[in-house]
Amino acid sequence: VALGLYFPRKEYLENVYIDEPAGMPLLRIHALKDSHEEVPHFHLCQNLIISQARSHENNWFQIKEKKGLLYLSKSLDREDFNMLSVRNWMPLSKVMLYVFLSSHPFQEKECDSATRTTVFLSLINATAPACSSLTARQLCFTEMDLSFHIKENKPPGTLHQLQLPSVHHLCQNLSISYKLLAAESVPFWYNENTTSVWVTQRLDREERERYELIAKCTVREGFREMQVEVPFLVNVLDEDDSPPFLPNGTDTADAVVEFNRKEGTVLSTLTVYDADTTPIYPLASSRKKYTGTIITDDPWISETFRVEHIFDEIHFSPNGSQVRGTRHEY
Repeated sequence: VALGLYFPRKEYLENVYIDEPAGMPLLRIHALKDSHEEVPHFHLCQNLIISQARSHENNWFQIKEKKGLLYLSKSLDREDFNMLSVRNWMPLSKVMLYVFLSSHPFQEKECDSATRTTVFLSLINATAPACSSLTARQLCFTEMDLSFHIKENKPPGTLHQLQLPSVHHLCQNLSISYKLLAAESVPFWYNENTTSVWVTQRLDREERERYELIAKCTVREGFREMQVEVPFLVNVLDEDDSPPFLPNGTDTADAVVEFNRKEGTVLSTLTVYDADTTPIYPLASSRKKYTGTIITDDPWISETFRVEHIFDEIHFSPNGSQVRGTRHEY
């Protein structure tokens, strides 16, 4: 079943300053594909959400439908800031908007049903600081951590752009370059020309569940050079594509019952492993997925004996990497 395009992040964060010009690029959002044929289309549907009780028509932000580039369509002045602020004396106002995703051009009515991600914008009641006053960390990376999720068995694609569009736009006399560092060979590739990070192949969660890389940034200004490194983490999401397996290959267990056994006596056990899924809560949801059955035509046996099912999370180690799974005991 094709579940469609999806975002590799649940949320994005960005700062917006007073009087930044219309057309100012703020944030690049990417989508990953469920199948090769899909073409992502991005859209902003709803109002800006200022607080739980308030929203306002979005007159300032727009997104390029095919590129996913969020930009200022109108300069935000102090009057606008006061309108979008919960309290006028606050130096900062947080607003939220939703970016929606579809595999074809958008119709407005689709907004409620489409896949979406959340963008948190910090509106700052000050003009943008001079590039020379920013630290290497501020020039290279936003405040959000570089943490992503990729569904297993899906086509390769662009995951993230390291270069900050706003910094690149404002600080053109600085040289900012990036590298993606990994301890061993990983299925990710950094394109220096576009500063984009690609996943290069379909991933298998049962082989590896988490990749830990480092994004390294170098800022050069004349003879001065600054470097900063931050973790770049990718979690692989499960698709439930592998069957459970039995450690000794048999899916039945014989039970010998002697006289005078007390109620609650364990007569026989059967263990089943599942490298594909981890325990789901509430526990009843996990129990429904697997059932243990006593095979008999004798109603007395059905009334007198029962199968109990307990399970816990365990770790498998394919290729030396820890992958979570479940052990079921019957």
